[in-house]
Amino acid sequence: MDSRSHTHVTAALRLCLHALLAGLLALVVVRAVSEGAPDTAAVVSVTLLTAALYAAGALCSSSVRPGTRAGAWWLGGLWALWVALLVLSPDALWVAFPLYFLQLHFLPMRWALPAVTVTAAAAIAGFVAHGQEIGPGAFIGPLIGAAVAVATVLGYDALFRESERRRELIVELVATRADLAEAERTAGTLAERERLAREIHDTLAQGLSSIQLLLRAAERSLPDNAPAAPHVRAAREAAQANLAEARSFVRALTPPDLEHGSPAAALERLCARTTAPELTVRFAVSGTPVELPTPYAVALLRTAQSALANTVRHAEARRAEITLSFMDTSVALDVVDDGRGFDPSGAPVHERGEGGFGLPAMRARAGSLGGALSVESAPGQGTAVALTLPLPVAEAERAA
Repeated sequence: MDSRSHTHVTAALRLCLHALLAGLLALVVVRAVSEGAPDTAAVVSVTLLTAALYAAGALCSSSVRPGTRAGAWWLGGLWALWVALLVLSPDALWVAFPLYFLQLHFLPMRWALPAVTVTAAAAIAGFVAHGQEIGPGAFIGPLIGAAVAVATVLGYDALFRESERRRELIVELVATRADLAEAERTAGTLAERERLAREIHDTLAQGLSSIQLLLRAAERSLPDNAPAAPHVRAAREAAQANLAEARSFVRALTPPDLEHGSPAAALERLCARTTAPELTVRFAVSGTPVELPTPYAVALLRTAQSALANTVRHAEARRAEITLSFMDTSVALDVVDDGRGFDPSGAPVHERGEGGFGLPAMRARAGSLGGALSVESAPGQGTAVALTLPLPVAEAERAA
């Protein structure tokens, strides 16, 4: 739909248009009466009809508006009365100026420009037909008025569209800021949950596990009838119960994607639910899977989420592959796509992916676990993100 159908002309512009038309119609009547023209009665009658029709349209603006049949009939009636008035009085020439603005406002531009041209030609022809003194003003005046009207309306439309774009941008920015704040709160909550899980696992759970092992060794070294044996057994059972409780806390703080299965299963679910036009995501596991500590599983999942989110949002890729590789002393995650690529050295410092995990966050997470993150990409050559984490000693021994 034409943008002018949504343009709300300000009250000041409406009043100016009303005043201009009323003043010009009054001028036609005053000139006809003062000069004693033979068609004075007809001029007054047609002028009053024109004023009445215009007033009726202004008062019924809810139905007489651009793009409606009522508006078209109203504008056509005004134009016909103006032509009749132009036949009766050469002074009706000047009423063409407010008609220009009405035609530009009520008609689509493809019809408004021809209508303005016809109105200007009719004004000049009517003035000439009355045998008035022909001067440059009789030709230049209506043409300049038409040009000014067209320029004014086009300029107003351009300003209105720019204002609408700014308003939409502000609305979008406000919504984006709200979404970003919510995403940051969610990311902060998840990060704190992961930190607590890591701290409990690396400190409290490990300490209770060591205490349990020491108490088990002490219990075995004591005879069953030794006075201290019941106390050692009770301490071991208490340590075992507290270790189980600590591990339940770690599980409760684990990201939801890791609650039901291994990191490999979580990554496979991530690939299955990632959708984008013409993008195929595949997942593969290499080597013999081993059980990973929660911080390692979280790092693998978050890195895959972030890299895959960047692929969906920016890469315009047709194929992406996630590979989880278990090796003797390390575990590696590779996320490769065939998208448009980018220059890693020019990536924004605060580049962010899904959930707020960008390249800096991925590198920091890898570094906290003694691993490394590498990004290989070039414009037009796709992107490869590789995360390598050294396996803890116990897991490395089981893998071997």
